[in-house]
Amino acid sequence: MRTVDHIVVAAPADRVFAIAADVERWPGILPHYRWVRAVERAPNRAVIEMAAWRPFGVFRWPTWWVSEMEADAEARRIHYRHIRGITRGMDVEWRVHEHEAAVTVEIVHEWEGPPWPLIGRKAAAWVIGPVFIHGVASRTLAGVKRAAEMRENDRTGEG
Repeated sequence: MRTVDHIVVAAPADRVFAIAADVERWPGILPHYRWVRAVERAPNRAVIEMAAWRPFGVFRWPTWWVSEMEADAEARRIHYRHIRGITRGMDVEWRVHEHEAAVTVEIVHEWEGPPWPLIGRKAAAWVIGPVFIHGVASRTLAGVKRAAEMRENDRTGEG
């Protein structure tokens, strides 16, 4: 299973990366996140527990996972390896690319699927990836964009 979500942000790449990497503050800017906690922390590395809601109309489905996180500010990349939860073994990479007029943020999720005989890969490709992962990732990108552009507008006096 591979999902790719991206968004264009009208803010400096370093600001966008800083917001994306500061995961413990996400619940304050991303209403679909229930909590984010550092379980272990070292310079540029951490083990992070995350919980979010995946909305389905008026219903919300709770999601939860634990990841090893490594941030590379120079390359503006963040790598996650899910180590607990249904998505154990998933690799996630955030990439912040600077362009002339804006910044593109891309999240790539890659995973073999859960270890369920016969249906694990199909469940990942048909439901978990396009419904749950894309649903959370697209909302996360939109929230990071809002936060980065709001700070940029506050700084420039626009908006």
